[in-house]
Amino acid sequence: MEESKLNIKANLRILETTDLHVHMMNYDYYGDRAVEEYGFAQTATLIRRAKAEKKNVLLFDNGDLLQGNPMGDYMASEGLDAQNGIHTVYQAMNPLGYDAATLGNHEFNYGLAYLDRVLQGADFPYTNANLYLDGEQVPTGSHYLPPYLILDRTLEDEDGQKHPIKIGVIGVVTPQIMSWDKANLEGRLKAEDMVETVRMFVPKLKAEGADLVVLLAHCGYEDAPEAPMTENAVLHLSRVPGIDVLLFGHAHKVFPSPAFEGKSGVDLQKGSINGIPAVEAGYAGDHLGVVDLELTLTEDGWKVADYQVEARPVYDLSKAQPLVRTDEETKEIVRAGHEGTLGYIRAAVGYTTQPIDSFFALIEDSASVQIVNDAQRWYLQKELQNTPYAHLPVLAAGAPFKTGGRYGPSYYTNIPAGALAVKHIADLYNYPNTLCAVILNGAELKEWLEWAAGLFCMIDPQGGDGQSLINPDFPSFNFDIIDGVTYTIDITKSPKYSASCELLHAESARIGDLCYEGRPVEAEEKFVVATNNYRAFSTPIANPDGKRVIVDSSDENRQILTDYIRSSGRLTPKADHNWKLVGDLQGLQVELLTSPDAREAKLPAGTTFKGIAEGGFARFWVDLSK
Repeated sequence: MEESKLNIKANLRILETTDLHVHMMNYDYYGDRAVEEYGFAQTATLIRRAKAEKKNVLLFDNGDLLQGNPMGDYMASEGLDAQNGIHTVYQAMNPLGYDAATLGNHEFNYGLAYLDRVLQGADFPYTNANLYLDGEQVPTGSHYLPPYLILDRTLEDEDGQKHPIKIGVIGVVTPQIMSWDKANLEGRLKAEDMVETVRMFVPKLKAEGADLVVLLAHCGYEDAPEAPMTENAVLHLSRVPGIDVLLFGHAHKVFPSPAFEGKSGVDLQKGSINGIPAVEAGYAGDHLGVVDLELTLTEDGWKVADYQVEARPVYDLSKAQPLVRTDEETKEIVRAGHEGTLGYIRAAVGYTTQPIDSFFALIEDSASVQIVNDAQRWYLQKELQNTPYAHLPVLAAGAPFKTGGRYGPSYYTNIPAGALAVKHIADLYNYPNTLCAVILNGAELKEWLEWAAGLFCMIDPQGGDGQSLINPDFPSFNFDIIDGVTYTIDITKSPKYSASCELLHAESARIGDLCYEGRPVEAEEKFVVATNNYRAFSTPIANPDGKRVIVDSSDENRQILTDYIRSSGRLTPKADHNWKLVGDLQGLQVELLTSPDAREAKLPAGTTFKGIAEGGFARFWVDLSK
């Protein structure tokens, strides 16, 4: 390289959106109300602003785009045809000039045929390196998408001179999709380990002239040893030689942020993991990831000399005020999809005489879960008629999906008494799962409940008031409540399992008084349990040897719930209180964080409001002895 071309300096800004989950409009379709805390119509304002600030900018999306709220369901059922085959998400994103994207695990929820059709509406290329067409050999087989891209771009340096640069882009998705969407993917695709895949392809990108390599990793960060087929492998991906920028997601967290303080390899001041600039842009468009690179042109091409990373929010939670205005152009573009979704969610299906909420669904049996489990048992009992399983007890497993957590203080079911519409069905069951049924014995059923009981922290009876009841690392969608049996959960004992089904305390037994029709459940007696495809095919404790599925329905759990409500007409939802928390608590008050709206609901006995906590949650102290 000529002397005059050495040590040329230029800046490059890389932007990331991730886990938008169809939140194109800043609108809560479950509550049927406008919001300011999230939504791509606001993220678009941040994107335009970030692009205007720098000469050289690249924009990427990191997946989980097509499913996650009723707009996704509307588009999959009727909206795509109504919009001439162009999905609302791409109508919104195309004008902003995305450079490339990768797939998230939820892209597969509506099936491959739908995904193939939808991707044709994107004006930017997609890449994924760890998904192969089934039947092909790895690593020489055919990929579902191009395993990597090389983007030829032009950089304008500090003096206004322009120079070519080649940006290598590689995408990977968590391989657990093969379990979570088995019905859609088995026999069609196969997934390989993300870390090994990236190790294999980065040298190919370099060999083809990539100056910089940007990794789009649809997985989260987990501070754990490397293992094959790890779901959240960002820490290990950051160690792969040749990666210059790491964009990640999936976990709905924000990086850099205090949530990652003290984690292995993390430098929060610089925004890096093992020295690699990295960003995770939250959930539903509540943040925009921004990576600013200072580049130097050397004999070996462009190199990163320095960097700075931030995740820019659309809303200030501490001050409860928006930081940007809605982008009017984006708002107008998505109007047709938004209005179609509103019509879809407002269609009536039944009537409830009582309000239904999930504010306290983690401390007492809730009608919000009861109605789902009643619908699942109703459906399964009909399915099992005239089968060899018709004589077996039918149970149902359901979880309180919307209980705040990483999704924030507005993420709760809250349905008033009155007409029940489609939006309320999605509020009760917000995933497009299909119903499955597994056959288990009594001992295995108890282990399932032991795993679910890992949601609770161990409470020390001598530890004083205010101990946190809920383990924030155990998602509430794993807190399966199994109806058809009765049982207790002793929260003064250690959890037996982690959220990932890892055995923590083999001797522990939180589940007590497990009974069916008033008598103790015997270890060897058989039960059929209605659940969903996600649980049946991805949670080993619910399907111990992988051979327990006896019903693999194509009917969605939400449609089953809709049919159940329609058949019932007028409902008076009421929990049957088949489970309760116990322990020698001696009047101890534990802490529960829930929605601020819970203050207006009927409070469980022994519950006292203590104020608003960090992040906007309401703090309650609960005397479980009452």
